[in-house]
Amino acid sequence: MKRVVVGLSGGVDSSVAAYLLQQQGYEVIGLFMKNWHDDSVTISNECPWLEDSNDALLVAEKLGIPFQTVDLSEEYKEKIVDYMFNEYEKGRTPNPDVLCNREIKFDVFMKIALSLGADYVATGHYCQKSEIEVNGETVYQLKAGADTNKDQSYFLCQLSQEQLAKSLFPIGELTKPEVREIAAQMDLITAEKKDSQGLCFIGKVRLPEFLQQKLQPKDGLIIQIDKNNPVYNLGKQEGLTLEEDLASDARKIPYTPEMGKVVGKHQGAHYFTIGQRKGLNVGGTTDPLFIIATNVVTNTIYTGLTSQHPGLFRKSLFIEKSEVHWIRKDLALANGQTMEIMARIRYRQPLQKAVVHQFENGMYVAFDEPQSAITEGQFVAWYLEDELVGSGVIS
Repeated sequence: MKRVVVGLSGGVDSSVAAYLLQQQGYEVIGLFMKNWHDDSVTISNECPWLEDSNDALLVAEKLGIPFQTVDLSEEYKEKIVDYMFNEYEKGRTPNPDVLCNREIKFDVFMKIALSLGADYVATGHYCQKSEIEVNGETVYQLKAGADTNKDQSYFLCQLSQEQLAKSLFPIGELTKPEVREIAAQMDLITAEKKDSQGLCFIGKVRLPEFLQQKLQPKDGLIIQIDKNNPVYNLGKQEGLTLEEDLASDARKIPYTPEMGKVVGKHQGAHYFTIGQRKGLNVGGTTDPLFIIATNVVTNTIYTGLTSQHPGLFRKSLFIEKSEVHWIRKDLALANGQTMEIMARIRYRQPLQKAVVHQFENGMYVAFDEPQSAITEGQFVAWYLEDELVGSGVIS
């Protein structure tokens, strides 16, 4: 009998995952990960992890499976929280959920599970796993969840073959309503529970408040750049190589305050991210202002009117060589090779047609259509049909 450890989060998805595995004849153990207990940065007196671990315990009791809590807050602080602050200080926008899966759930947590004699680790992610043979070797595929509305493959874009080999995603072929229905039939306490919002580890904390407690506020200017600014009509240089051409499409425009007009003040450029429109508190504009760039060195925020402002769009992005990650190593490109793929630069973005180009120092992802708010530090993931084959950090 195969033993599987389920990460019970206290939500409906992982509860049903545990039940389904039990139905499939696995010996199931429930483990709740406690990732956070630094009370100095929780902004409310709600204590979500206590409530969640209690729900997880009740589900385990209902299913009659062993249950324990593991405290991973040390590893969490070091691998996720510290990394996030470093990234924000550099003016990049990290994705804690992608990292949490790569560094915690499918690494630290997986090692604990295997030390308990588990054959697999299971989570309540909406994605699917399959396997194929390539040159006589088993290769694992990470595929989108059957519920296209809920597909969470993007969050697992940094997993490796070794991690996938030991992973199970029992609810991947179900839709959310089907999952809730199973939970209701089984009378699980989590059946009606709302999906969690906020960071994957701080429960009900909103990111800006969280950052404000660690990164010092400092006053800076908000500059508005006109959409007809000549910087947007520079046109292409003649006689560029393909690589230079892609680099020119991917580069950030070097804004300076003289290019626009001051429309307000802010509390620190590192609290803001490209494409953001809330929280600027600039009144009196005909259309909403969107952030088109931030500069943490000069502590300046650059904005433009409307979601169609040219400063928001770019046709390609670059991934440094060390940040290119293939789940399907057998498909990895050699220098000079290209591949037609579908890609997304954020969770829930519809897949976009693109071509990846591998060069000596890294990879370019060139989109058919210009993309809005390509953001440094975020992940781009690329797919062949419904299979996620690789990903990388946008540089």
